[in-house]
Parts: sequence; C-alpha cells; structure tokens
Amino acid sequence: MIKWVNTFVLVEISKLKEHEEIIPERFDELKNEILSSGFLKEPIVVDKNTNIILDGHHRFNIFKSLGYSKIAVQYVDYGNPKIVVDSWNGNLQTKEKVIEKVVSGEKFPPKTTKHMIPNRIRDLVIPLKSLK
Repeated sequence: MIKWVNTFVLVEISKLKEHEEIIPERFDELKNEILSSGFLKEPIVVDKNTNIILDGHHRFNIFKSLGYSKIAVQYVDYGNPKIVVDSWNGNLQTKEKVIEKVVSGEKFPPKTTKHMIPNRIRDLVIPLKSLK
C-alpha cells in the first residue's frame, strides 16, 4: 500500500532541477501576487529521488530571481503510478521524457507537461522572510 504524507520541507533552491521553461507574463503576475501577500501559499512539487521540479517552475524562478536560498517543497515519488504526466497542448509526454530532458540539460517549452499529483498541499501561509 502506498502511503501519502502531506508535509513540506524547506529545500535549498540550488539543489532543484527544472524540466520546463516559464511564461514571462505569468512570472511577472505571480511574482507581484507573492510579493503583495508576503507569503508563499503553495509548495512546489519535486521528485524525491531526482530533485526534478514537477510543478512550480514559475514559483521556483521567482524565488531564485529574488535571491532566496530556500523554497517550500512537497516531495513525491515520481515512480508512483498514481502520479500521471499529461500535456496542456495535446502533445503527450512521459515521465521518462521528463527525466531525459533534465539529464540532457534542455527544457521543454512552457506548459508542455501537466502533472496530476494526488494529495497536493494547498493553502500554506509561509512568510517570505522565513525563506531567505
């Protein structure tokens, strides 16, 4: 039986790996939202075995650009069959393709992958000052 743990940890940004580019307009919009509220309200989702970001590329890049050293992460096991990768644009992707992209040092275009992750953590209130 698979046990899901709904916890997050603070992780050094430098340890995380991206597989997808971001949309500049969304980056600016979300950055303003985060700075206005003063809080991070949702952790990014990362594979516990590879440190690949599965969801949260915009938040990751915002915190990196602002000089933060840590970000809230919900670790998951990407090998879990309940975690499914799909596509926003109808161009079906696989977990293997995501991993290959990271290994190659390349990134998919924005919104290439859509990860369905059960038991996502939502509605956090982490003060930005605690992440510096």
